[in-house]
Amino acid sequence: MSASANPPLERARALAPTIAAVADQIERERRLPPALVKALHDGGFFRLLLPRALGGSELDPATFVQITETIAAADASAAWVVCQTTGCSMVSAYLAPEVAREIFGDGGVLAWGPPERSRAVAVEGGYRMSGRFNFASGSRHATWLGGQAPIVEADGSPRQRHGMAERRTLLFPASSAVMEDVWHVIGLRGTGSDSFTVEDVFVPHAHTVSRDDAAERRVQAPLYCFPQGSLYASGFAGVAMGLARTMLDDFLALARDKTPRGYSRTLRESAVTQSRVAQAEARLGSARVYLLSTLEEIWRAVGRSGTLGLDQRVKIRLAASHAIAQAREVADFAYHAAGGTAVFTRQAFERRFRDIHTVAQQLQGRDDHFENVGRFLLDLPPDTTFL
Repeated sequence: MSASANPPLERARALAPTIAAVADQIERERRLPPALVKALHDGGFFRLLLPRALGGSELDPATFVQITETIAAADASAAWVVCQTTGCSMVSAYLAPEVAREIFGDGGVLAWGPPERSRAVAVEGGYRMSGRFNFASGSRHATWLGGQAPIVEADGSPRQRHGMAERRTLLFPASSAVMEDVWHVIGLRGTGSDSFTVEDVFVPHAHTVSRDDAAERRVQAPLYCFPQGSLYASGFAGVAMGLARTMLDDFLALARDKTPRGYSRTLRESAVTQSRVAQAEARLGSARVYLLSTLEEIWRAVGRSGTLGLDQRVKIRLAASHAIAQAREVADFAYHAAGGTAVFTRQAFERRFRDIHTVAQQLQGRDDHFENVGRFLLDLPPDTTFL
């Protein structure tokens, strides 16, 4: 498939049946199959948020969400990997052009995860980095890895920047790290969100960034006014919505023919089923429209102003968190309403139920995001870490 033949969303829709066909293999092997990785490369799905100058799509956030949603409807792990690695690629806007081409040229893929422990000691020309990093989704398909670390001077003292301890994200070839196969989990098994360690690896200063620091941003395009966290939140909300949409559609198909034990009529003839299906449809549809319209509105505003304010970040966080929460509720309804059918591993209900609850367990699915938004709405200072 040529990445230039069709718009990215159309390419995602065209690839979805291929992804669905290998969903069982993804689950079993806990990896995306090489043939699927190639198809994702060929379709440009690892370059959705790369600058156009690097051969990327520089996609608007609302379309990006629809792509993760479309892929997740076929397989959530594939969508999660696309979302995570493309979110990482936004760091390219903060690198010198020649460094960005070195990392992302010729099909380069970047992955990272939050540090369990890390430090980077300043040396001539760069840093000596050591650390352990977890939840590195897509790392098994990455050519480069990254890790955030506090910068330490040669004498062991923390380096200060703007009156605070400096932290940078350091990028290095994947071959510099030791991978650990730790991703034995109930859901999103195919993301390969393993851990990795690095010990005393030299990283040139040019291969490091202060993430989301406008002073270091080199590509002055609307997309890169958005913090990576806003794209992660929105993209993973797309994953949740794609899962919920497919589970609800599968239940609708089941309800047409299934007559539960002890009943004389099909599920679709039940007034309870009819009412709850309608409520689930409204719940998912309204959350989806709220997220997409919020992103579209803010995208237009950023295009005019060239900046993205805290209030806009709060709106994205609220819409994304709401979408994840509502998608989880709809998925729970579909799973429960399907009855005994849903518990069999030969049915996709079971895998998608595990997947969406794994999405909800991750950072982007935390309920305390609502508390943080509420603080802002009540004129209290919010924690901006995850906004």
